[in-house]
Amino acid sequence: MTYDLVVVGGGLIGAAIAWGASRTGASVALLDEGDVAYRASRGNFGLIWLQGKGVGKPAYMHWSLRAGCLWKDLAGELHAATGLDTGWRQTGGLHFCFSEAELDKRRDVLARTQADGGEITMQFLDRTALGDLVPGIGPEVVGASFSPEDSHVSPLYLLRALQQALQDGGGSYRPGTAVAEIRPEAGGFAVATPAGPLHGRRIVLAAGLGSARLAPQLGLSMPVEPERGQIVVTERVRPCFPYAANCLRQTAEGSFLFGSSHEKVGFDDGTQVTTAADLCATALRVLPGLESAGVVRFWGSLRVMTPDGLPIYEESSRYPGAFAATCHSGVTLASVHAFDIGPAIAAGALPAAVASFGSGRFDVQAH
Repeated sequence: MTYDLVVVGGGLIGAAIAWGASRTGASVALLDEGDVAYRASRGNFGLIWLQGKGVGKPAYMHWSLRAGCLWKDLAGELHAATGLDTGWRQTGGLHFCFSEAELDKRRDVLARTQADGGEITMQFLDRTALGDLVPGIGPEVVGASFSPEDSHVSPLYLLRALQQALQDGGGSYRPGTAVAEIRPEAGGFAVATPAGPLHGRRIVLAAGLGSARLAPQLGLSMPVEPERGQIVVTERVRPCFPYAANCLRQTAEGSFLFGSSHEKVGFDDGTQVTTAADLCATALRVLPGLESAGVVRFWGSLRVMTPDGLPIYEESSRYPGAFAATCHSGVTLASVHAFDIGPAIAAGALPAAVASFGSGRFDVQAH
């Protein structure tokens, strides 16, 4: 069978693009390597974080703000399509500050955002106002920036909903399907898998860190590298913190997540007790009452990072119809991947809003 679109990579980016394309009537196959892959989509913090996103990088800032505006529609349409609650809650986001200097940095973030035309609401809460909002705040917290537009979600529920919505809508989800080779052919592309070849009129590489190996076969460049983040998970406690925050959040089930770290350790997705201890210490500076909550697990996960931290969206000039997509904000940008990128690729071209995110920006000779 020849599909209209084959998406290589079954994580949040690939699943959102695949579902978005299938909603236009395209026949879509989503190929997921399986649990041997590095699973950034299953190991992240789950924030849809807008305050400060893309400061100094206007195109990325506006792309992220659009994503935030579309998240209500994404959560609603996935629920309508599957009956699944992704756990999305737009209760606002708090960036806690432990000094006046840190608060001044947050004010500068807002000023720079507004200077680049970013429309986001940010309030600055002193210790008294913050204490009214978050009872039991730690004595070292002097204040916080708050944006009602920030939100959070369960990445696992989101991934399940996207994959199920794709299948319920007639798309093909193929777990355990590693891609060995991609070969351009007349009328499209042939994808070599252990179960035999698949054919697609168009193809998208959304395989995270695995895209670097496959991209040259399509005349594309995906200069991505890993960055490890570690997250600590507590036992379930009574609901007491509905907000998104820069260092902790409470899940719909009641567990707290503490995170996250930024570590250059290659492809080591392991953990370090010292890092977990630092994450716990920061969380307890914010909410000392969590001291009695038991830690049940912690994990490391590899982010997919480009040299400048911005996404890559690109169509191959050598093999039109071959596309690449990657970013480290697969949760925040899931809405635009589903509603903008997926339908645009199904129609044969990327949207103008992502024109500046091609990999050519890393070509030194081009600049």
